[in-house]
Amino acid sequence: MKILRRTVLKTAAAAAFLPACARAQGPAPVKLAMIEGLSGANANGGEAVFRNLAWAVERVNQRGGVRTRAGARPLQLDRYDSKGQIEEALSALRSAIDDGARVILQGNSSAVAAALIEAVNKHNEREPERRVVFLNYSAVDPILTNEKCSFWHFRFDAHADMRMAALMSVLREDRAVRSVYLLNPDYSFGQAVQREARRQLAAQRPDVQVVGEELHPLLRIKDFAPYATKIKASGADAVITGNFSNDLTLLVKAAREIGFEGRFYTFYGNALGAPAAIGEAGVGKVLAVAEWLPNLPTRDSEAFYQSFRQRFPRPADDYVHMRMQMVVEALAQAIERAGTVDAVPLALALEQVQVNFAGQTGRMRAGDHQFQQPLVVGLMDRQGTPGVRFDVEGSGYGFRTVRVLAPAQAELPHACRMVRPA
Repeated sequence: MKILRRTVLKTAAAAAFLPACARAQGPAPVKLAMIEGLSGANANGGEAVFRNLAWAVERVNQRGGVRTRAGARPLQLDRYDSKGQIEEALSALRSAIDDGARVILQGNSSAVAAALIEAVNKHNEREPERRVVFLNYSAVDPILTNEKCSFWHFRFDAHADMRMAALMSVLREDRAVRSVYLLNPDYSFGQAVQREARRQLAAQRPDVQVVGEELHPLLRIKDFAPYATKIKASGADAVITGNFSNDLTLLVKAAREIGFEGRFYTFYGNALGAPAAIGEAGVGKVLAVAEWLPNLPTRDSEAFYQSFRQRFPRPADDYVHMRMQMVVEALAQAIERAGTVDAVPLALALEQVQVNFAGQTGRMRAGDHQFQQPLVVGLMDRQGTPGVRFDVEGSGYGFRTVRVLAPAQAELPHACRMVRPA
C-alpha cells in the first residue's frame, strides 16, 4: 500500500506539469481525503477502497488532471485511518481540513458517515472560507439521503432500501423460499436492512414467514457457529443479510460447516473473501446485489474489468466497484463545470453530474443527492459455467447475472428536505 500511495502522489505531481503552457511550477493539486478504517477488523475493506479510488485518480491525472479557472490541476488522494471508529474519523476530518483537503471521501460505515455529515454541516457553517464536500461511496443507511440529507453530502451507492428492492425482485419469484432468517449488524445500517426486509417481504411475498431475526455486534463476533445453528434449527429456506467483511465470511463458513442448505440473499456476498469462504456450497445459493458485477455481459464491462486486473493482478486485490470509479469521474466533471473546488459552486455542479463510463451510466438526483444508476443481482456459480467467465479473488467462483435493473427501475422516492446555504 505504501508503494501504491507513492505511485498515486507521483502521478499527481507529474500531472501538474502536463498543461501545454509550461510553468516553473504547476498549480497546486486538488487534495482528496479518504477517511476510512485502514486498521482494525475491516482494514481489508479500507485498503480495497483505496485501490479503487487510487486507480480512478491515476486515470484522471493521466489525462492531464482537472481543468479549473486557475489552470489544470492534478488530483491528490491522501488517506486517513479512522480505525473504523467515529471519534477517530472526526479527528481525521479535522486533520484533513487542516491539511488543505476540500473533498472528503468515506463509506465503510453508515454510523461514521452520519457523524461526518453532522460534523461537516457544523464546520461549513462555522468556517465558510474552508467549506468541504463529502462524497460517500458505501454508507447505505437510507436516512443519510432522507431525514438527515445535507447539501454537502453526496451518496454514490444505492441505499439499503434500493438494494433490498433489487434482491426482492429475485426473491419474489423464488418459490423455493417459504421462510427466511434476518441476520444483520446491530447499528443503523443493519437495523435499516431488518426493517426494510420485513416491509418488502410483507408487500411482495406475504406467504414467506420470518422465522428468526437477530442483530449482532458489528465486526466483533469471532465464532458465528451459534448463529448458524439457530438459522438451521429455524428451518429457514434463506438468510437475508447486509453483513460484510469478516462478519459475512465467518457467517457463511459457519453455515457451511453445520450443513445449512438454504440460500443467502446478500448485499456483499461477492467480495472480500466471501466466495472462497462459501465455496462449493454457495453454487446456485448465494446472491449478491451491486451497481455492477464483473460478469455483466457487455463488451465495455469486460474491458473495464480486464483493465483493473492488469493494474492489480494479485487475486487478493480483486475487489473492484464501478461506483468508486463513478465517484471520481463525477467529481472531475463537477470541478471542471464549476471551474473551482470552492464548496458551494462545486456542490451545485455535483447536483448536475451525469456520468457515462465503461458502459455504465448514472446521474445525481439534486433533490436528495442520491446517485441513480443500474443495479445488478448475481447468483454464485463455478467459473467457466455459462455466464461466469470471471471468478472472484481467484476463488474459482463468480456471479452470473440474473437480474439487471435500469436506473429508473432502481429509483425510489425520497423524504429529503434539503437546507441550502443562503
